[in-house]
Amino acid sequence: MDSLTYPEVGATRTEPLPPGYRHLRYRTRLGRRDLDSAGEAILTFAMHRAAGVHIVSSAPVAAVGVTVTCGLGIGPLRLPAPCRVVWAEQSRDRAGFAYGTLPGHPERGEESFLVSRDDAGDVWFAITAFSGPGSWYTRAAGPVVPLFQAAYARHCAHALRRLLARR
Repeated sequence: MDSLTYPEVGATRTEPLPPGYRHLRYRTRLGRRDLDSAGEAILTFAMHRAAGVHIVSSAPVAAVGVTVTCGLGIGPLRLPAPCRVVWAEQSRDRAGFAYGTLPGHPERGEESFLVSRDDAGDVWFAITAFSGPGSWYTRAAGPVVPLFQAAYARHCAHALRRLLARR
């Protein structure tokens, strides 16, 4: 079994995020939604697929130890991004998971996808990540990578909203 490519395993679950990485914190209100449906869309990788990400996972539902390879791009230009789920949660008011990078991933770090219900009953979607270059081409891309990551977070939220509107 390949080792994760960073030492701060599970750090997206608590604050503060570890120093020495780029940090991403994205949070958006989904409104009065069914938390169970939103959590299922995240935990089954349906949100990722709806966002256009090619997903191959060792299990149908995110759980600690599940390996996930995200395919970024199209056809022969698709870059594999291997990860392993490092934490997962499903409770009355929260559902989601985080995966960490494995060797061969273009980045090095961890990213979490979480929905939660606040005291007013509104459901919120959040992505939290810390990352750094894991390959020569992400190092060369420099400041473009954080822009891509922020756009990807917004794209995931849009895909999740579309999925929830169909339910």
